[in-house]
Amino acid sequence: MKPAAFKYIAATSLAQALALKSEHGDEAKFLAGGQSLMPTMNFRLARPAILIDINGIGDLAGIRPSAQTTRVGALTRYRALQRDPALARQFPLIGEALPHIAHPQIRNRGTIGGNLSHADPASELPAITLALGARFRVQALERERWIEASDFFVGGLTTDLAPDEMLVEIELPLLLPRTGTCFMEIARRKGDFAIAGVAAVVTLDDQDQCSDIRLTLCGVGETPIDASAAAALLTGQVPGEAAVRDVAAAVQAMIDPGGSVHATPDYQRHVAGVLTERALHLAYQRVRHGQG
Repeated sequence: MKPAAFKYIAATSLAQALALKSEHGDEAKFLAGGQSLMPTMNFRLARPAILIDINGIGDLAGIRPSAQTTRVGALTRYRALQRDPALARQFPLIGEALPHIAHPQIRNRGTIGGNLSHADPASELPAITLALGARFRVQALERERWIEASDFFVGGLTTDLAPDEMLVEIELPLLLPRTGTCFMEIARRKGDFAIAGVAAVVTLDDQDQCSDIRLTLCGVGETPIDASAAAALLTGQVPGEAAVRDVAAAVQAMIDPGGSVHATPDYQRHVAGVLTERALHLAYQRVRHGQG
């Protein structure tokens, strides 16, 4: 299929792009990598009247580390994230998740900002940013604001972005000392969206007991699921087999998967529980062995 007719404008500056978005609102869409937008346009699920190409705005791309955080421009492509050794050391959770995202051709073009703005609940990065406690900087023509990842995803394919706003930067706080992470997912084929995926971030105290835990899931709800409240059962203890099983059972009880042609809701719930156990155990072992 082919998209409905639209007007194409290649923006040369952020100010121009935001001015066009302010003028046209929901009738306009930003084009970055296009790996999510173009298929929906081809199937005519999206019919923007104006397509604003932002690929020429170089300031929107790049990875900028500092003492306390790392900021990633929204136009940064998956390929750049995957090939940055400093990012891999600081945020191994991202490095572990990236190979699960689609295929190399998609990762060569797709952008982190486009992915997060599309807000597909089966996608990995929304759950990853939620687990890492990220913040998103969004801009309109005459204002700017920060949105916590926990507030950004409000529904299926829906974010807190206003019609005249653009996601321009993602801020990632550095992990605490003695923190281990793990990302796991199960898909029918490599590159497919996950039947279920789990991201775990586990911080230990000097007695190897859990002092802080973040646990998020993708593919099992209308938004990425924050299951950290269920994982809090492990706080103050060494995560033994029985305790981790209790967390997995609590996760299974709190999610409400929609099912698909690839998996029933019950199977998704089962997979989420299995992956929760495995991810928590592996994150814990990585801390113990200094692997991050």
